[in-house]
Amino acid sequence: MEGLHRGHGVFDATVAVMLFVPNAAASVLKPQLFASSNPPNATSSPLLPHFEGRFFSLIPRALALLGIDCARPLTLLDMVKLSLICGLIPGLLFHKHQAHLAEKESDEDSAVGSVSDTIGQDAVATDPGLLKKHSTYKSYTVASTGWTYPSIRTFHRPHPQGDKLPRKPTPLPLLVFVHGLGGCAAQFQSLLTSLVNLGPCLAIDFPGCGLSKFSPKDPRAYHTHALAALLATVIDEHRDKEAEQGVVFIGHSLGCSISAYLASSSSPEAHHLSGHVLGFVAICPKAEPPSEEEATKLRKLLSIPDPIFDLWRRWDRRGGTESASVRRFTGPDAEEETKKLQIRFNKQSRTRVWKRMARGTLPRTRCRGHSGIGAQNEEGLPGKDVWAGLDMPVFLVAGEADPITPPDEVRKIASFLGRDVDLASEKEGEPIVDAAAPVHITSANGSPQTYRTGSETLRSLDNDSLPPLDVSLTTDGEASMIMKPKSRCLKTAILPAPASHALLYAPTTARTLAGLIQGFLADRVDHRLSLGWQLKYLTTEGKWDVKNLKKWQAVAPVSEPIGGVFRAMKTLREVDPTHCPRVFVKQWQGKIRAVVDISHESPVYDPKGLENGGIQYYKFPTVSKLPPTVDEVKQFITLIDKLRGENASVPGEDASHDLPLIGVHCHYGFNRTGFFIVCYLVERLGWTLQNAINEFSKKRPPGIRHDHFIDTLFVRYHVGLKRAPTL
Repeated sequence: MEGLHRGHGVFDATVAVMLFVPNAAASVLKPQLFASSNPPNATSSPLLPHFEGRFFSLIPRALALLGIDCARPLTLLDMVKLSLICGLIPGLLFHKHQAHLAEKESDEDSAVGSVSDTIGQDAVATDPGLLKKHSTYKSYTVASTGWTYPSIRTFHRPHPQGDKLPRKPTPLPLLVFVHGLGGCAAQFQSLLTSLVNLGPCLAIDFPGCGLSKFSPKDPRAYHTHALAALLATVIDEHRDKEAEQGVVFIGHSLGCSISAYLASSSSPEAHHLSGHVLGFVAICPKAEPPSEEEATKLRKLLSIPDPIFDLWRRWDRRGGTESASVRRFTGPDAEEETKKLQIRFNKQSRTRVWKRMARGTLPRTRCRGHSGIGAQNEEGLPGKDVWAGLDMPVFLVAGEADPITPPDEVRKIASFLGRDVDLASEKEGEPIVDAAAPVHITSANGSPQTYRTGSETLRSLDNDSLPPLDVSLTTDGEASMIMKPKSRCLKTAILPAPASHALLYAPTTARTLAGLIQGFLADRVDHRLSLGWQLKYLTTEGKWDVKNLKKWQAVAPVSEPIGGVFRAMKTLREVDPTHCPRVFVKQWQGKIRAVVDISHESPVYDPKGLENGGIQYYKFPTVSKLPPTVDEVKQFITLIDKLRGENASVPGEDASHDLPLIGVHCHYGFNRTGFFIVCYLVERLGWTLQNAINEFSKKRPPGIRHDHFIDTLFVRYHVGLKRAPTL
């Protein structure tokens, strides 16, 4: 090769190919490697003269590595090899230069998370308002590993009424949300919207993810155990340690594995936090470390240079919402909005961070800090020994169409916990046993029911019953709860297809997931984590004091017809000049045939005034602030069918618009009233759940106000949802 020079035939051929290949490669490389929209030529980039010298110095070595004999004519295979090397070398050099510039800018950033790159800018632009409002950027130094993470996006929102709720023997548990590989805290937006009102919430973006700064760069700082230690440090700064505040983990994908390390009593990271973990929700968990074959494949994948890996990711996203990249996580049948969210999260995931975190899931030789002393082999992901050490209530959730962490992973984890879960079972759910609960749970009023929507069935347990307010006053006048120690139990749920690895943020599953988690937290972890319980506790005034009277007076008395069957009302008031029985019968006789009073208290009007005017009155007492139980809904439907008589099977509005309707009221006619009416529209008249909710909102604006009522509806009527009994 010593005779190779610029006049050599092979050299000239190489240069000739180089002049041709960039025209095709530039369209792929340009968005990745250039800040300018101009094509890569000598006039638009001052880097090219420097690049040209380096390129010519690399040609001899490249030809030798490719096995090209300069003494013979070029073959077709030689030309293919030359095309490859000529296309990749410019990209590698430019990518290295761009990465150097990005790192230099990053090092100059302040304590605020770096958003100088386009990925960071996009993450800022699309950051949910809830997270943006309650986020700070903090530096954490982890004592057990020695790593310092200079700017971690930390979302922390205390409970808005936390100081008014009982704090003895302990405050409300801290709900900790842990994202997975390539993810970010923003993926929990839908879940957080519902759960921030249950208890204090904490979430972070791991380093280099979301809005956290990509620092340090050392791959060892991104090992699963290092990230677990970082999370423990963050929790330690936000948990009320003096009051012995507990923690509940809610993890997704790799976040489940990180959480398991901190929650398990048999984990090498148990010393951080294990004794304070009260519950664990694992969404799309991975049961075991990769096999030797899988680890070998992953190592080969991670050995690919970053610029080539980036190009492959761009290629993988071809087709947008229908690309292979999207289908891999959402499945082919996911709704368009889910696919768009997946594209966003994929683009926001940095290759260098993803590769470091992925490498951290592989087995390694562990060292103490940076010294290398006390080295020992350890797995990157938890296996049987760690999962078996979960001594608290555990809720495992999977998506039926998830190819990344299929539902079989739930069965494996259940077996590690000594339980046998039949994921394909079509048997009715079994009633929950009180003895399994960490706090006293009263017996459920209803029994397991089967709901049918279309040709599918939904198996559901009546988990909505809540314990009474078991509150006592201490000698200093503070409210105190009588609570039992946490106990080990297992719940599982498999959301039906198209639920996939994206079920956390998919619009069709997010609210169902929120409702399932709310039920688990209230029933199995701490009944104070029920919004209904909290609202009951905080309601210390009578319904008809001056404040509530003004609120009642501001509400419209009667709604427009709903589904051709109902009118939603606020309660009548005997002493009111307009919305009282005497005036009501004059206005609505012949238009309303009956009034169903679903309030729990005695009515503040005389029902005889309605009956004397030809309008029937029925008392159907239910508890305020709590979603009606399965059994209550069943009884309500039976009552309405009886009132409608032979018209009970009429499905549409047109066939019954001339018939007198049925008035339903609680206090204001929004939450319990809306819940019952929506249930009737779905179960008896065949409406879809969303259409029924929209109908009520349109005719009785703003509709059902309590989010936990909406979440419960989505859990009840999620077609095909499989929930095994608590074990």
